[in-house]
Parts: sequence; structure tokens; C-alpha cells
Amino acid sequence: MQKKQKGLVWFRNDLRVHDNESLHLAIKENEAVVAVYCFDPRHFAKTKYGFKKTEKFRSQFLIESVANLRKNLKEVHIPLFVYFQEPENVVPVLIENQKITKVYYQEEWTTEELAVANALKAKTPENVQYKATYGQFLFHPNAIPFTVESIPNVFTQFRNQCEKKAKVSAEFKLGSLSAANYQETNTTLPTLQELGFEAFEKDMRTAFPFKGGEQEALRRMENYFWNTEKLSSYKLTRNGLVGTDYSSKFSPWLANGCISAKRIYWEVAQYEREVEKNESTYWLLFELIWRDYFKYISLQNGTTIFKIGGILERDYEWKNNKYAINKWINGTTEEPFVNANMIELQQTGWMSNRGRQNVASYFAKEMLMDWRIGAAYFEAMLLDYDVHSNYGNWMYVSGVGNDPRNRKFNIKLQASNYDGQSKFQNLWLQQQLF
Repeated sequence: MQKKQKGLVWFRNDLRVHDNESLHLAIKENEAVVAVYCFDPRHFAKTKYGFKKTEKFRSQFLIESVANLRKNLKEVHIPLFVYFQEPENVVPVLIENQKITKVYYQEEWTTEELAVANALKAKTPENVQYKATYGQFLFHPNAIPFTVESIPNVFTQFRNQCEKKAKVSAEFKLGSLSAANYQETNTTLPTLQELGFEAFEKDMRTAFPFKGGEQEALRRMENYFWNTEKLSSYKLTRNGLVGTDYSSKFSPWLANGCISAKRIYWEVAQYEREVEKNESTYWLLFELIWRDYFKYISLQNGTTIFKIGGILERDYEWKNNKYAINKWINGTTEEPFVNANMIELQQTGWMSNRGRQNVASYFAKEMLMDWRIGAAYFEAMLLDYDVHSNYGNWMYVSGVGNDPRNRKFNIKLQASNYDGQSKFQNLWLQQQLF
């Protein structure tokens, strides 16, 4: 096939060059390729709940991720245009100026992302082709043994069938382009200050001291798997609270698409061949399937995941008490374990999985606050915010989602089980003693 066209890759939550189907297709089908990423101003504005949609920790991680993407794209002779503007206002102009015939992008289906994509397409000529890919999954939608409409409401049923019948496809290989077609861009990444934040130093106590970007993600995988073989004990340590290695810490890079779920899957497979295969190696894959599940739940249910009744359309009496919510946010509730986790989040943008379940349960089941407020705060603060997992988990814990048992956490018992010597609580509550 003779390649004459010029393609554009519109990057969103797929900030990598490895295993990137959009990039793979663009290089395969075009003589020249350019790329674009937009820091959408709406992502740094306040939401109706009073929080910035993206706070400083996630913003810094995103800047680092896009900077690394630009470096990696340059090595394969693709320039990255970067704008601090709404995509639907700037990408159509780029398409016209660069005489683009095909646009490649990762499909997103939640409300805001869909609206942006539709608005963008409406502003481009009809002859421009759009090619959407589904690069955020472990199991591609074409590979699962369900239609989207028939995704089970219980995770175990989904997992069992996928493990039996679904195959994880091979990674997409990166092709090459001629250096002669490369052109520098005059666009620059926004600074943290331009996004509306002051510079900050990382808290030395953080369990996530890592930077954003594909290179950092792959380095972390190399260290966690091969250098330290921590993967072999993942299931035993994953409920930890202190330190960098109690869990894989892949989630922020996964959320930004700096690493693909398939890349991790195939690396685990190699580890199982060359080092060992045990419950821990399986459990990391188990967590990737959970991640897939919440993506499919949001694909199946659409805007329902953002409604107060959740996918179960439950009618609870939720409260909205700003004083109580601020006590939760600032870590001044009656529960020290909740407080320690909330302070960690406030100071670092990170919280353990065990911590998240406890503070969310406390917010929704003890305080009886509108769970969407808690979800919006997590969206602002968490380094690894992912719309599907965030709202899926909040619905689950709040009794309006995919937990058939509708459990409530016993916070004191949880603290005793997972922080029996108060090492974690002392780490984060010591500043309140003075």
C-alpha cells in the first residue's frame, strides 16, 4: 500500500509509544505523522463540588508524562504539538494547517470526553477520517465473552468467564518513519504555575515518590519485577500502608496511559516463566481484570455512574454538610486511621488501596455524605485518578454499585488489622501532636 497521507495522533489518556494502537496505525498508514496533546483548561477549573478538577499533584505528574511522550515521539520522528486550550478549538485548526487526512485517537465514552470528541469532529471537514482505538483495556471489547449490555453485575462472574474464554492480544509494535518528514513545533508545555498552581516539593514520607512518563513506568516495572522480585510477594504485601514497595504502584501510569495493561500482563507472563509463578503473580493480573471491569461497567451504564443512586438506582438519604466534609478532608474526624489516610492524600496525592476503602466507607456509610462529593475530591487529589475506577469503586463502597453484599468497614478493626503498631498513623498524625 502506497502511503501518501499525513496522519494526526490525538493523545489523551494514552501517553506512550509502546503498545499504542493509534500510533501503530498512524505510522502504518501514513507517510508523515504529527501528534497533539491539549491541556484542557476545564480540567483545572473548579467543579460544582468546589474542588479543582485536577489538583497540583496530578497536574505535575501529567506535565512530566507529556514531556516524556514528546521526547519518545521525537525519537521516531513525530513532532508533538502541545496546547493549553480546549481540544475542539485548536485541533481542527491544526488539522487544516497540517493538511491532515486521518486522525487517530483512543476512544473515551464518559460524558465530558465524548462531548469534546463530538465537538472536535463537528469542526473538521467531512473528508477527514477518524479512527478510534480501545487501548486502555487488558481484554479488548472484541475479545470478552459478553456483549457490553450483558456485562454481569458481579465481578466474579465477569472474571471467571474472561479468564476462561478471553485472550490478551499481543502488543502493538512501533513502526518507523523517515526523519526527512520530521518538523519541530514551536509549542511548549505549560508550567505548573500556568496551570494555576505554585511549585511544591514532594513530602519525604510519600509512598509514591516517582515521576510521570512512560520511561519512569517501564523503569518501575523493571525494578519491581526483575531487580527486587517484589512481584513474588505482591499478594502478601498489597494491603500495606508505608513505603514504596508494598504494592506495584503502577496505577498512576496506567491512568495516564504511560504504560498499558497488556504490557504489564506480558511482563508478568515472562516473569512466571523465568522466576516463578505463584498467587502473587496471579493477583497482579487479578487487579488488572478489576480495572477492566470498572471500565466495562461505565461503558455499559453511561451517565448512570455519576448519579446519586448509582447503577442500582438506590434511594438513600444522603447528606451534604460542609463542616463535616471539611473534617474528613483535613483529617480531623473521630477516627485516627481515617485521618492519617486523608492527610497522606492531602500532602502527597497518594493513598493506599486499603486506605481508600476505609475513608470512602467512613464518608458514605458512617457520615452518610453524598458519595459523589467524596468521588469528586478523589478526582482532584489522586495521582492515579481514573474516571472508571474512581466512580466504580465509590459506587461499590457506597452501596449503589457492584457489591452484592453492601458492606460497611469496621474502621477500628481495620486499623488494628493493618496498622496494629500504628506505624502508619504515627507517620501522618505526628504533626497534629504539637
